[in-house]
Amino acid sequence: MSQKLECVRDQARELPDAEKLALVDTLLIELGQPDAELEEVWAREASERRQAHHEGRLHTRDYREVIERLRRP
Repeated sequence: MSQKLECVRDQARELPDAEKLALVDTLLIELGQPDAELEEVWAREASERRQAHHEGRLHTRDYREVIERLRRP
Protein backbone atom coordinates (compact mmCIF):
# COMPACT_ATOMS: atom_id res chain seq x y z
CA MET A 1 0.00 0.00 0.00
CA SER A 2 1.39 3.39 -0.97
CA GLN A 3 1.97 6.12 1.60
CA LYS A 4 -0.64 8.27 -0.09
CA LEU A 5 -3.24 5.51 0.19
CA GLU A 6 -2.31 4.87 3.82
CA CYS A 7 -2.73 8.59 4.54
CA VAL A 8 -6.17 8.68 2.89
CA ARG A 9 -7.20 5.50 4.73
CA ASP A 10 -6.12 6.95 8.08
CA GLN A 11 -8.03 10.17 7.41
CA ALA A 12 -11.11 8.23 6.36
CA ARG A 13 -11.05 6.28 9.62
CA GLU A 14 -11.51 9.55 11.51
CA LEU A 15 -14.66 10.53 9.60
CA PRO A 16 -18.12 10.16 11.12
CA ASP A 17 -19.93 7.06 9.86
CA ALA A 18 -22.26 9.07 7.60
CA GLU A 19 -19.30 10.68 5.86
CA LYS A 20 -17.54 7.32 5.52
CA LEU A 21 -20.65 5.98 3.81
CA ALA A 22 -20.80 9.00 1.50
CA LEU A 23 -17.13 8.47 0.62
CA VAL A 24 -17.70 4.80 -0.16
CA ASP A 25 -20.70 5.67 -2.30
CA THR A 26 -18.68 8.28 -4.20
CA LEU A 27 -15.83 5.86 -4.83
CA LEU A 28 -18.17 3.13 -6.04
CA ILE A 29 -19.91 5.53 -8.41
CA GLU A 30 -16.56 6.67 -9.77
CA LEU A 31 -15.59 3.07 -10.34
CA GLY A 32 -18.90 2.55 -12.10
CA GLN A 33 -19.35 -0.76 -10.37
CA PRO A 34 -21.75 -0.48 -7.45
CA ASP A 35 -22.13 -3.72 -5.56
CA ALA A 36 -25.42 -5.24 -6.77
CA GLU A 37 -25.87 -7.23 -3.57
CA LEU A 38 -25.32 -4.13 -1.44
CA GLU A 39 -27.76 -2.14 -3.58
CA GLU A 40 -30.37 -4.87 -3.07
CA VAL A 41 -29.81 -4.90 0.70
CA TRP A 42 -30.16 -1.09 0.89
CA ALA A 43 -33.28 -1.12 -1.30
CA ARG A 44 -34.87 -3.72 0.97
CA GLU A 45 -33.83 -1.75 4.09
CA ALA A 46 -35.29 1.46 2.66
CA SER A 47 -38.53 -0.29 1.81
CA GLU A 48 -38.80 -1.79 5.30
CA ARG A 49 -38.08 1.57 6.93
CA ARG A 50 -40.65 3.30 4.74
CA GLN A 51 -43.27 0.71 5.68
CA ALA A 52 -42.41 1.01 9.38
CA HIS A 53 -42.69 4.80 9.13
CA HIS A 54 -46.13 4.58 7.52
CA GLU A 55 -47.25 2.14 10.21
CA GLY A 56 -45.95 4.37 13.01
CA ARG A 57 -43.35 1.83 14.13
CA LEU A 58 -40.31 3.95 13.26
CA HIS A 59 -39.00 6.55 15.69
CA THR A 60 -37.97 9.63 13.70
CA ARG A 61 -36.16 12.82 14.62
CA ASP A 62 -36.41 16.28 13.20
CA TYR A 63 -33.54 17.05 10.82
CA ARG A 64 -32.75 20.38 12.50
CA GLU A 65 -32.51 18.73 15.92
CA VAL A 66 -30.13 16.08 14.60
CA ILE A 67 -27.90 18.65 12.88
CA GLU A 68 -27.89 20.85 15.98
CA ARG A 69 -26.87 17.89 18.13
CA LEU A 70 -24.08 16.92 15.74
CA ARG A 71 -22.68 20.45 15.73
CA ARG A 72 -22.40 20.66 19.49
CA PRO A 73 -18.83 20.34 20.80
